[in-house]
Parts: sequence; C-alpha cells; structure tokens
Amino acid sequence: MKLVTFSTRERIEKPGYLLEASGEVLDLSGCYKSTLQVIQSSDATPTDAARFPLHEVRLHAPIRNPPRIFCIGLNYCDHAIESRLEIPKFPVVFFKMTPSIIGPDEAILLPRETAEPDYEAEMAVVMGKGGYRISAEAAMEHVYGYTILNDVSARDVQFSTSQWSLSKSLPTFCPMGPAIVTKDEIADPHALRIRLEINQECMQDSKTSELIFRVPELIEYISSLTPLLPGDVISTGTPSGVGFARVPQRWLRDGDQVSITIEGLGTLNNPVTTEENPRSL
Repeated sequence: MKLVTFSTRERIEKPGYLLEASGEVLDLSGCYKSTLQVIQSSDATPTDAARFPLHEVRLHAPIRNPPRIFCIGLNYCDHAIESRLEIPKFPVVFFKMTPSIIGPDEAILLPRETAEPDYEAEMAVVMGKGGYRISAEAAMEHVYGYTILNDVSARDVQFSTSQWSLSKSLPTFCPMGPAIVTKDEIADPHALRIRLEINQECMQDSKTSELIFRVPELIEYISSLTPLLPGDVISTGTPSGVGFARVPQRWLRDGDQVSITIEGLGTLNNPVTTEENPRSL
C-alpha cells in the first residue's frame, strides 16, 4: 500500500491510500485523523471508505508530524570522500525538525540567512512499531515503510559549527513524499536506484546498495541509545553529487525545479523560490 496525506476542495488534510491501479485515493479519515494514527493502528482498512480521483486531490507530506526525524550523515562512501571526511565507524546522527516538512510540489523557500542552500536525495524509513534495543535481526519487523526525503541544507550555517540540526531545519528544508510505501511492496530497500535532477539535469545517481550502514544497523544503533517510536523517520543519507562538492559549486537557485526519483517509491518534485534581498551570514 501507499499511505498518503491528501486534501480535496475542503482543504482539510486527511490520511488515505493511493490506489495507482484505479487512479484514486481511498479516504481513511472516517477512521483515522492522520497518517500517524494509521501507522500506529493494526485495524483493517475500511471497505466502505470514499474514493476520490487522484487528479482531483492534492497530495501533502505523507506524515506531517512524525515524533522525530533522524538523519544519517556520510552514509555513502562516495559522499564521505567528496566531503573530504573519513568513512564513519559509527552512524553520524543528527535531526531535522518537523516544522521544516513540506510535501510534493510545495516550494523550497531560500531565506536570506543562507547563501549556500544545497540538496540531498535520500531514502527514508518510517517506523511502524517502536522499541528499545532492537536487534538488527529483528529490525525489519519494526519498519512500516519507506519514502523520499530531500535533506535540504544551509551549508554556510552547517559548516560554521559542529552541530548540524539547525542548518537542516529551516522552513521548507524537508521536502517529503509523495507517499509512504509499505515494506511489503519493496523486496529489498538496499537495491533501489536513487536519482536527483535539477531542471532535468542529473546531479545525483546511485543505488541504496552503496549505503555504509544499512537499515537494520541504523535501527539497532539508534534504538540502543533511545527508544524508537511509531512514526519516527530515519533518513538514511545521500550519495555523491551534492552542490557544495561540485566544481564550481552548485547551490539551489530561484526558479529551479528539483526532482528526486527512488525506484519503487515514486518521484518527489519541488520548485525553488527565494526571499527578497538574500544575504550571506
């Protein structure tokens, strides 16, 4: 199944299932207030729920208020090398804050506080069942599904300190979606092509097989230190090709169209706009 958050002309956000075969969205709002409630529930899907043609609805970020967004840095060898940093011996974990979340086709807003906004295509894991000290062997039993996340980053802010979370959490800096694809639809999350384009020019092109720390290892590591909760998001890191490592450097600009495609998860599109009179720090 593909779990989404959508709205109709009423503009009220509702949870639903995307039914690609029929081109419809199944409305789950009669039983659940949010996608987080769907993830937390083991109840059966309602059979009498309303359906809406996909072209008549708007898709939003599939989970608007996850308990936490864990992000993993330097989790592809080629990205660590282009960043001129050592291959990590343990997962590098930081956070993105939930107010930064936007959905498909929403604009990434470049604020005046950064002159170096960058892109990062990532596969994200959504937890279905929480737990503390989850073993790698049992980790996949706790996964609900997967989605696409763009870890937009203010590099000048990021590199001015050793703490990354604020530089990753500016408003609109967490595009996510278009759906959470349940784990039963993905045979192997470590065999998916991941690709980012700006204005139809390829910037990143890799496979999740290149991850240094794979999903079970990440779940085991994080849950060894803090209990994971249903709805927690773990964004697994980005491959090489990011803007700050290019020569010349390629920052996000007003008018750009960013598109991330991950095999089996769909495509996440976001335009880029800017505030007036941008300035550097």
